[in-house]
Formats: sequence, structure tokens, C-alpha cells
Amino acid sequence: MPSPPLDVRVAAFADLDARTFHDLLRLRIDVFVVEQACPYPELDGRDVEPGTRHVWLTRDGDVVAYLRILADPGGVARIGRVVVAPAARGGGLAGRLMTEALALVGDRPCVLEAQTHLVDFYARHGFTVSGADYVEDGIPHTPMRRVDRAG
Repeated sequence: MPSPPLDVRVAAFADLDARTFHDLLRLRIDVFVVEQACPYPELDGRDVEPGTRHVWLTRDGDVVAYLRILADPGGVARIGRVVVAPAARGGGLAGRLMTEALALVGDRPCVLEAQTHLVDFYARHGFTVSGADYVEDGIPHTPMRRVDRAG
């Protein structure tokens, strides 16, 4: 039996209703704080910035995957908080989410801080390692960059 269809959603913070923002944060906290056992300030103030775009996938009204795109200085887009709900993993949702995000980013340069075990995944989306590995909140990370595709 096929899975129910996915809906792609994109919104600025000002366009999110309270229930949707709650559901997005719940997924982020359930995975990044609880599952990965990393207590850190999940609410960092960047969700509400005017240039931030929240991108998520829903299935039957439930949030199954999420990421945010931040507007960094110099016209650089920063992808972060990439997450797929545990029950929805293995179905290509992270790839679908990245494809949607990169369509929004367009030709602008784009950066992210990959959990190191996911470097190959991001490389398939045009990112290359751009710095030395480091450990944040007990998890190895690797900075990556996708160059301006127009030039």
C-alpha cells in the first residue's frame, strides 16, 4: 500500500501559526535534544529573523521532516536543523527536503554544519568540506559549502 502523499511547506516565522511552530519545535527537540542526548539552547533566536525560512514536509497533517534556511551576511544561505522524524526515516525524506531547500536558495552560496557521519549525504547535494572537523555538544561536525552556482 503506497504512503500518503507528502506536502511541502515553506514559511517565514511571521506566517507560522502557533500549532505549526509547536510541531516543528517538538520534532527538533525530540531528535536533537532528547534522542541525541544533547541539552543545548534549541531556541537560539534565529527562527524569528525576517530572512529565515522554515521548510517542512507533512504527511497526513503530521510534520515528518524539517529544516531552516538562515540569511547569513553577504547573501549566504545557511541550512540547519535538518531533521527527519524517527518513524519516517529511510524513505528519502531528507533528500527531498534538501532538494526543496536548494531550489529556494537558488544560485546563492550556501553553507551548513554537517554532522560528520552525514558528509557524504550533503556531498550528493553539491556541498564540499570547507574546514576542519570539530565537536559541538559531543557530536562531530564538518563545515561544508556549496559555491555560487551562477559563477
